[in-house]
Amino acid sequence: MDARQLEYFLAVVDHGGMSRAAQVLYIAQPSLSQAVRVLERDLGTSLFDRVGRRLVLTQAGHALVEPARQIVRGLAAARSAVDSVGGLEAGRVEIAAMPSQAVEPLSGMIRRFTERHPGLTVAVRSAFTPDEVLGMVRGGVTELGLAAGPEPIEAAGLDVVPCGRQRFVLVTGPDAPFPDGEPVPRELLAGRRLIVGQPGTGMRRLVDDIRASGVDVVPVVETEHREAILPLVLGGVGMAVLADSWTSLAERAGARVFALDPPAHLHVALVGRPSLTPTAAAFVATIDRQGLSAGP
Repeated sequence: MDARQLEYFLAVVDHGGMSRAAQVLYIAQPSLSQAVRVLERDLGTSLFDRVGRRLVLTQAGHALVEPARQIVRGLAAARSAVDSVGGLEAGRVEIAAMPSQAVEPLSGMIRRFTERHPGLTVAVRSAFTPDEVLGMVRGGVTELGLAAGPEPIEAAGLDVVPCGRQRFVLVTGPDAPFPDGEPVPRELLAGRRLIVGQPGTGMRRLVDDIRASGVDVVPVVETEHREAILPLVLGGVGMAVLADSWTSLAERAGARVFALDPPAHLHVALVGRPSLTPTAAAFVATIDRQGLSAGP
């Protein structure tokens, strides 16, 4: 067994099959299939069951995923440490981020980081809930994660860097019947059609809390795609409760944005393993020096 075999195995897992993994790895599919078969032979067990045209992890395959990620991540850390001896001129940091926080503060974090280290690159992976972010960091899928939740982020075994709070706002079309500049009491949302996120997200939890308080809002669309929300709002489908990281984009697109009364917030934090590659450590250090705050 060697590291390249493990990288190939993880690519098949992460991309859902041989064909897509081969494209991402820039190798021929038969070569990838052969590498996986050799790995299975070396381990003495099957890692995938072939179900029609699909590959499904066996119990042994599931058991290999996390150790494989740690080995591949450890080798990447070793390479990065050696490369950094002469200065951080090349390298890559991978970050898992939730959609709203990927708009801000992550875009600001990346801007400051790349200004300070122009030879380094950043890869952003999507996650929809705080648990997904923490799972990707713990599992070695990424080194860092940007998570947000209604309570301060806690992550046993990981380092947590608080990045402030983001308030929730109400985003409406241009003809919303609310006075400019004034917070909207939650009871005025009664009977309003809302576009909501999937269960487990902060925006969905807040809408559920509003409904539980007796305000009869009407969830008309549930979507995992945050990029679809503004077009839906501007198209008159409904209003949306979003993190205020969307405020600038929403207003430039012609939507109106209101504070909510009473207010609600998300606590934002950057999480990472205690031992980071020099590139990831430089990303965290840049953030600390900026004294980040993610919102009021």
